[in-house]
Amino acid sequence: MAGLLKRLVPRRFRKEGVVIPVVRLHGAIMSGGSQFRPALNLANVAPLLEKAFARKGSPAVALSVNSPGGSPVQSRMIFQRIRALAEQHDKTVLVFVEDVAASGGYMIALAGDEIIADPTSIVGSIGVVSGGFGFPELLKKIGVERRVYTAGENKVILDPFQPEKEGDIEYLKTLQLEIHKVFIEMVKSRRGTLLTDEAPIFSGLFWTGQRGFELGLVDGLGDMRSEIKRRYGAKARMELVSGGRGLLGRRTPGVALGLSLDAGQIAATAVSGLAETLEERALWSRFGL
Repeated sequence: MAGLLKRLVPRRFRKEGVVIPVVRLHGAIMSGGSQFRPALNLANVAPLLEKAFARKGSPAVALSVNSPGGSPVQSRMIFQRIRALAEQHDKTVLVFVEDVAASGGYMIALAGDEIIADPTSIVGSIGVVSGGFGFPELLKKIGVERRVYTAGENKVILDPFQPEKEGDIEYLKTLQLEIHKVFIEMVKSRRGTLLTDEAPIFSGLFWTGQRGFELGLVDGLGDMRSEIKRRYGAKARMELVSGGRGLLGRRTPGVALGLSLDAGQIAATAVSGLAETLEERALWSRFGL
């Protein structure tokens, strides 16, 4: 009877603990994505973030971050949206690192007013990496002649079917240094007074959550449930903010996806998904995951 009466009372009049909305920011960070493999990018997570920060009566939003990185552009855009929403709604942002928050994943984690990691999590990797393959002799061996016509002498810079050129490499490194500088400035802006030794921090190395805590990359060690209960009381509860369900019933980050795909579209999506899977696998493998 008591339980029934409790449900009949409007929520605003119930004596319950606070509710902390939780948004999961998991996966490799890249634009695009597919029905088979939704990507972690601003387009997909923006609706979830908007919903979480708009929740009335919640003093904070908890973000569960588990990402090996990826696109620096998408990482920075997600970071900026989180900070904008936090200021707009006057909410505290608590970031909880799961397996890894490295490279772009750590860039997103910087949006937190506090970052809490498991002692065995991986954090850091504040650097920029570019990778690819070269096939300068492949076409010749299989008897294929490649013909490329350009307007602009650098239009085919870093072409994988041409021998590597020193000038191309130097130009790529220049771009990497510029992006790295932006990353470093973000870290100093958000963590500057907390960092204990900058020399190794910006070298691209990564550490356990325990060592990251000692270096000032994270604010504390622990898990989401325990930390939320400690801060907001034993009755505080977490509420996962999730999207709809898409193709094959998989939950998508932001919006529900339709099923009106023909066989050709499904095949093309599957091929694209395979490439994305390989790219994502390479990102995770850098951290032994």
